[in-house]
Amino acid sequence: MAKKKIISFKVKEPVYFLDEEVTYAQEDAWYGHVTRDLRMDIIYPQAEDKQFPCIVWICGGYWMQMNKGAHIPYLSDLARRGFVVASADYRLGHEAPFPGALLDIKAAIRYLRAHAKRYSINTNKFGVMGESAGGYLVAMTALACKSEFEAGNYLDYSSGVQAACCWYPPCDIAGMAKENSLQIPFFAGDLDDKRYCDSINPVTYVSADAPPFLLLHGTDDMTVPFKQSEMLYDALAARNIDVQFYGIKGEGHAGAQFFQKPFWDLIADFFREKLK
Repeated sequence: MAKKKIISFKVKEPVYFLDEEVTYAQEDAWYGHVTRDLRMDIIYPQAEDKQFPCIVWICGGYWMQMNKGAHIPYLSDLARRGFVVASADYRLGHEAPFPGALLDIKAAIRYLRAHAKRYSINTNKFGVMGESAGGYLVAMTALACKSEFEAGNYLDYSSGVQAACCWYPPCDIAGMAKENSLQIPFFAGDLDDKRYCDSINPVTYVSADAPPFLLLHGTDDMTVPFKQSEMLYDALAARNIDVQFYGIKGEGHAGAQFFQKPFWDLIADFFREKLK
């Protein structure tokens, strides 16, 4: 049956765009002979008269692999709930051992603050979220606020964040490596050296001015044990930090429960409350 009708819609939401492959920093590559662009994808609302909180997503992959575009469908849905969402690339363990990737994520945050007007970002409302190795980088980004972890451009801007969401983050790197006879490429120092182990452990950097945290971890995770998030939770709670910890019953590492709508509702509610 044919139908012809004139319709209209009340404009209640801004128009969202995906700005892909935005270079936020450049680093030496291939033994220092060439230059590599570090890039991110930015999902943002075009709204000249309004600013939005920004959430930076950090992909996992054992510091051996990562893909900033892998979860764009979910990140796009999160953005349309009222956020700018950026998914940032970073150097892997064989390219730049600790603190390489941490320097990169902090550089990405500074870039976003420096270009806040372009992307309708409220510079006072930044969150960071990531999975596994990315969850570790989230914790370090939120907690390790030291000048030695700042390098590159836009150093006049802060890399600080106002909320952090960690999915199954490894925290006790030395303990995990020894228990499972692992070699973790990102951590090139001596894991028998207590000072080095402390320097790479997010718990070391917990202080009274840490931002609010949301910790999410599968109770049956065999890759990054559940106790890793428990360790971070205990350290944050001991300093009276605003921290929420949800164990996902029966779930393993990066399982399907982490990609269900109620899970993302929980995340959106957390960032909406902490970045309001």
